[in-house]
Amino acid sequence: MKIIVRIPDQQLELQDDAGTILRSFAVSSSGKGVGEMRGSFRTPRGKHVIRARIGAGQPVNTVFVSRRPTGEIYTPELGAKYPERDWILTRILWLSGCEVGFNRLGQCDTMRRYIYIHGTPDSVPMGVPDSHGCIRMRNTDLIELFDRVPAGTAVEIIG
Repeated sequence: MKIIVRIPDQQLELQDDAGTILRSFAVSSSGKGVGEMRGSFRTPRGKHVIRARIGAGQPVNTVFVSRRPTGEIYTPELGAKYPERDWILTRILWLSGCEVGFNRLGQCDTMRRYIYIHGTPDSVPMGVPDSHGCIRMRNTDLIELFDRVPAGTAVEIIG
């Protein structure tokens, strides 16, 4: 299996090894566009792998900070209390770049930039670029994807 993220379409495709699309999901990539440099808050392009799967078994809307559950469950009231937070919810698929000098090592390292595929509040729009660099998904969609892909799954982000 592999994952293709199509930035212009704001779509994530789960494909089998033959390239057949098994499932397609609306996503939200960076509101600042694509780019690989640390500190750019842009979504990195190119070939990646899922480095780690985080959050298996956690309840929907579990809040993560630094890849650890905080013990909080996101609610609109919690969101209103902390409007500045970039909510990382439910599950995390942590990406690692595969292309040295483009999205791996140095100032362009996707993993060191903490780029994830992760859940987000239901109030956050999908299908439009609005994240801080990560790929945001609806929580129910993310759980479905998470349950189907192991660590090491190829991910290509096409800008």
